[in-house]
Amino acid sequence: MIYVTGVRLQAHHVRAATFDTRWRGLDPNQVNDYLNRIADELDRLHRELATANTEAERIRQALRQWQSRHTGCRHTTPGPPNSRWPR
Repeated sequence: MIYVTGVRLQAHHVRAATFDTRWRGLDPNQVNDYLNRIADELDRLHRELATANTEAERIRQALRQWQSRHTGCRHTTPGPPNSRWPR
């Protein structure tokens, strides 16, 4: 069996996995089908993670730009209170 340590599990690791055969062991076709399903799921999750990371970076950059544009926009005098609680 291929076991990779210290490296993120990738779909090709799952697809390339091999197992020792035993007397009265598991059906190799079922094992391979299951490993292919796992590999497909890993591919999907890696794509979703890349998309989420890209979106997070876009949001971080937009926030930095917004903060840069609004650094001087501080209210110095408070307006009338908007709530029923005293300040």
